[in-house]
Amino acid sequence: MLAIPHLLWIFFWGTIAALIVIIAWFATLIAGRNPEGLHDFLAGFVRYALSLQAYLFLAANPYPAFFLGTARPYPIDLEIDPPARQSRLTTLFRLFLAIPALLLLGALSGGSGGLRSSGGGVAAVGAFLTWFAALVTGRAPRGLRDLTAWGLGYSAQVWGYLFLLTDRYPNSSPALHLARLEPPEAPHLTRLVVEDDLRRPRLMVFFRLPLAVPHLIWLTGWFVLALLAGLLNWLLTLVRGRAWRPLVRFLAAYVRYSTHVSAFLYLTGNPFPGFVGRAGSYPIDLDIALAERQNRWKTLFRLPLTVPALLVSSGLSFVQLVCAFLGWFSALALGRMPEGMRDAGAHSLRYSGQLAAYLFVLTDRYPHGSPLAGTPVKTDATPPLDWGEPGAFV
Repeated sequence: MLAIPHLLWIFFWGTIAALIVIIAWFATLIAGRNPEGLHDFLAGFVRYALSLQAYLFLAANPYPAFFLGTARPYPIDLEIDPPARQSRLTTLFRLFLAIPALLLLGALSGGSGGLRSSGGGVAAVGAFLTWFAALVTGRAPRGLRDLTAWGLGYSAQVWGYLFLLTDRYPNSSPALHLARLEPPEAPHLTRLVVEDDLRRPRLMVFFRLPLAVPHLIWLTGWFVLALLAGLLNWLLTLVRGRAWRPLVRFLAAYVRYSTHVSAFLYLTGNPFPGFVGRAGSYPIDLDIALAERQNRWKTLFRLPLTVPALLVSSGLSFVQLVCAFLGWFSALALGRMPEGMRDAGAHSLRYSGQLAAYLFVLTDRYPHGSPLAGTPVKTDATPPLDWGEPGAFV
């Protein structure tokens, strides 16, 4: 309700901005540069739209100032370079070239996304869950705030590209949009190891789905056993206050293996994975932090506690699916996976890995939504519990 005056206001200015964009398109097509006056107006409008989105989506708290041709600084803001030369060819086909970015925008920020602050997407899921959390605690959880800011940041880049503020294509890498933030303190959290060089052989890309069929069959059978082992692990942890190590090794290997298969299938990783989920055996891997002791109350209510995380994970899974779809065409053409799409898919795998470790009672550390909380670690870090031990599952 508080945002209604701004929504009416942005509709008025959005009509003017649409006309300015058409003028700027012709001017950039002729001169090879967006005129400074038009550029400054459109830059201010995009910054104002982001401020309104951040307020509406609970990624920031202060009431935004009304746009009067320029935008005032806001806790979630944009840095926009002054006008620079742009390719006339990319300007001519700007709307057509933006289609892949708009598809990804739908998954990250919302259906029509961007300036209308509507639709679904990861940012909307983060806003929905933040609303409940803020009502109870008076604070926005750091993970949800960062997740929402990532979606809104990509939305702003897409609209900056469409509005001819730059001819630099939008980048979906979470670290790019959250670069100025310090990583949150999240000890004993499952992390992702990324050692991928982005190269994708075209033949393996073209036949990626049939190549993954043996793994999908094997993963289905393993999943049934993992469910039984997870139920047994839940009961034992409820009684003992700690998980049983043989079950932990089995379930940790399953969680790693499912991450390897997903990374291969969705083009986040490249090599054909092994079948046993061995730690360190794949360029996209999980470093699973295992808790020695766990809270029995958290263990008892583990399944209902995961409902918010499941909503976040489903949104991120859709982002990964869109990245795989677009990355398939890009990798066929260039022999490489775009870094932004690889990183977006990697964060989805990171979060789903944290969720799986939590669901299977390997840890009682709740999944952290911030992409900065699962920053890649080196493979020479402290090995996981089941690495190289006698009697380990692998």
